[in-house]
Amino acid sequence: MSAPAPVPALPVTFRPTVTRTVLLSVGTVMFVVISAIGLMLEQLSTGERLSFILTALLFSGVLALLSRPKVVADDTGVTVVNLTRTRRLEWAEILRVNLRPGDPWVFLDLSDGSSLPVLGIQPGVAKERAIRDARALRDLTESRSARDDDAR
Repeated sequence: MSAPAPVPALPVTFRPTVTRTVLLSVGTVMFVVISAIGLMLEQLSTGERLSFILTALLFSGVLALLSRPKVVADDTGVTVVNLTRTRRLEWAEILRVNLRPGDPWVFLDLSDGSSLPVLGIQPGVAKERAIRDARALRDLTESRSARDDDAR
């Protein structure tokens, strides 16, 4: 049996890097290809060419938005960045870090009784890394909660 992994040094950022790389690469390639097609078609007016470029920009923007999720843990707490919302949590607010089989991402059980999805840790493409990241976040949460309890 191997020794448990040490708690990561703070600050630490968790994000689905493979997914992010693919989304940003595809967005860039799509923008270039669609814009080039719009500019190369001679029968198009200036407005129609502009609509090709704006459409390419819209597609790229959506893919950039999908690549945004991350989790940043520091000494005072955790910042969860999902698609359109960012939420700052103190360590004491996080009761449990959950990544059950079949879950699309990590969920945080919070002290107010709610659950917060954390899209920054996703087992879809890199399952082992997501499990390691979820364990590291869980270990950080447990160690910080114990430290906060000792300070009281």
